[in-house]
Amino acid sequence: MISLTSKELSALEDQMSHEQTLVKKYQAMACLVGDEKMQQDLNNYAAKHQQHFNTLLTFLQ
Repeated sequence: MISLTSKELSALEDQMSHEQTLVKKYQAMACLVGDEKMQQDLNNYAAKHQQHFNTLLTFLQ
Protein backbone atom coordinates (compact mmCIF):
# COMPACT_ATOMS: atom_id res chain seq x y z
CA MET A 1 0.00 0.00 0.00
CA ILE A 2 1.24 3.46 -0.89
CA SER A 3 1.72 5.82 2.03
CA LEU A 4 0.30 9.24 1.25
CA THR A 5 0.93 12.46 3.10
CA SER A 6 -2.06 14.41 4.34
CA LYS A 7 -1.49 16.97 1.60
CA GLU A 8 -1.40 14.26 -1.09
CA LEU A 9 -4.50 12.62 0.35
CA SER A 10 -6.33 15.93 0.34
CA ALA A 11 -5.34 16.60 -3.27
CA LEU A 12 -6.41 13.10 -4.26
CA GLU A 13 -9.79 13.52 -2.58
CA ASP A 14 -10.28 16.87 -4.30
CA GLN A 15 -9.45 15.41 -7.71
CA MET A 16 -11.77 12.44 -7.14
CA SER A 17 -14.55 14.86 -6.24
CA HIS A 18 -13.92 16.82 -9.45
CA GLU A 19 -13.99 13.64 -11.51
CA GLN A 20 -17.30 12.58 -9.93
CA THR A 21 -18.77 15.99 -10.66
CA LEU A 22 -17.71 15.75 -14.30
CA VAL A 23 -19.23 12.29 -14.65
CA LYS A 24 -22.56 13.53 -13.28
CA LYS A 25 -22.55 16.68 -15.44
CA TYR A 26 -21.75 14.82 -18.67
CA GLN A 27 -24.40 12.20 -17.90
CA ALA A 28 -26.97 14.91 -17.19
CA MET A 29 -26.12 16.78 -20.39
CA ALA A 30 -26.39 13.54 -22.39
CA CYS A 31 -29.95 13.13 -21.12
CA LEU A 32 -30.87 16.63 -22.23
CA VAL A 33 -29.62 16.67 -25.82
CA GLY A 34 -31.61 15.27 -28.71
CA ASP A 35 -28.74 14.63 -31.08
CA GLU A 36 -27.64 10.99 -30.84
CA LYS A 37 -24.02 11.73 -31.79
CA MET A 38 -23.81 14.42 -29.12
CA GLN A 39 -25.35 12.03 -26.57
CA GLN A 40 -22.80 9.38 -27.45
CA ASP A 41 -19.94 11.86 -27.17
CA LEU A 42 -21.14 13.12 -23.78
CA ASN A 43 -21.56 9.57 -22.50
CA ASN A 44 -18.04 8.78 -23.73
CA TYR A 45 -16.71 11.79 -21.80
CA ALA A 46 -18.56 10.60 -18.69
CA ALA A 47 -17.06 7.13 -19.08
CA LYS A 48 -13.57 8.55 -19.47
CA HIS A 49 -13.91 10.58 -16.29
CA GLN A 50 -15.29 7.51 -14.50
CA GLN A 51 -12.11 5.71 -15.56
CA HIS A 52 -10.05 8.58 -14.14
CA PHE A 53 -11.98 8.32 -10.86
CA ASN A 54 -11.45 4.57 -10.71
CA THR A 55 -7.73 5.00 -11.35
CA LEU A 56 -7.46 7.55 -8.54
CA LEU A 57 -9.40 5.22 -6.27
CA THR A 58 -6.69 2.58 -6.62
CA PHE A 59 -4.32 4.89 -4.73
CA LEU A 60 -6.56 4.56 -1.66
CA GLN A 61 -6.57 0.77 -1.66
